[in-house]
Amino acid sequence: MRIDELLTREGPLFSFEFFPPKTPEGLETLYETIRTLAALEPGYVSVTYGAGGATREGTVEISTTIKRDHGIETMAHLSCVGETLDKLREILVELEAAGIENVLALRGDPPRGETAFQPPKGGLSSSSDLAALISKEFDFAIGGACFPEVHPEADSLESDIAFLKTKIDAGATFLISQLFFDNRAYLDFVPAARRAGIDVPIIAGVMPITSYSQIQRFCTLCEAVIPEPLAEAMEGLGGDEQAEFELGVAYAARQCEELLARGAPGIHFYTLNKAPATRAILGALKASRPWERAPEPAAQLPTT
Repeated sequence: MRIDELLTREGPLFSFEFFPPKTPEGLETLYETIRTLAALEPGYVSVTYGAGGATREGTVEISTTIKRDHGIETMAHLSCVGETLDKLREILVELEAAGIENVLALRGDPPRGETAFQPPKGGLSSSSDLAALISKEFDFAIGGACFPEVHPEADSLESDIAFLKTKIDAGATFLISQLFFDNRAYLDFVPAARRAGIDVPIIAGVMPITSYSQIQRFCTLCEAVIPEPLAEAMEGLGGDEQAEFELGVAYAARQCEELLARGAPGIHFYTLNKAPATRAILGALKASRPWERAPEPAAQLPTT
């Protein structure tokens, strides 16, 4: 089922993101994680994309397996990096043949060692171009990425949102945010997007901290901000990995509770192919049901 259709149903939409592992052991761990999290009945899962052949084939294969063998709606990520138009069409045809109905259209990050994105010869230069290609030639539900703390390459929030609007105009029907740890970033971003004419659902992306050193590396790469009180709390644990996990789960649970109570239409969990943190957080949310305190309509936050 298309994600834009799932988002019209009552209640929030919960989803999980996975990445294609590079080893047989990693693949076994991934499928064990999927079996564990399937019991929480996610609305869909997504599979990231390794451009330039890194894990590209794994995206199609794993997306197909999840939908076929586990019966879970799946969204495949697709990136412009290193791909010609013909290759992008070939991948989309493969996904279509496998029964995948949802694609996240991304420009993609520059290859390792390069500082700036260069459009591949015979390829596309932006996520908006990719969304337009998919919308014109295929029948997928198209998702787009958004950045509550502003895309690192954008000059300002206003210019970032203006570009985001081009994704919507090109055919994207829902958005998923980059990870963030300060809810004010998302709660301020959504009304700003609404004022710019972006009226599609904006799903909040949440990454539970299970290792503080690991999350610091992620935040450096994507320029996400760890709020000072959270950083101080984590540093005060002195590297105790179990304590970091417990604090990370507690913080993410409170974060999700506020987001859902304030009207977020769903939470997209960045799982890192592991089940325990996401299982604990989503189990607690389903027990407490904070979305029942959300303003109406639940799919949109207040715009004033």
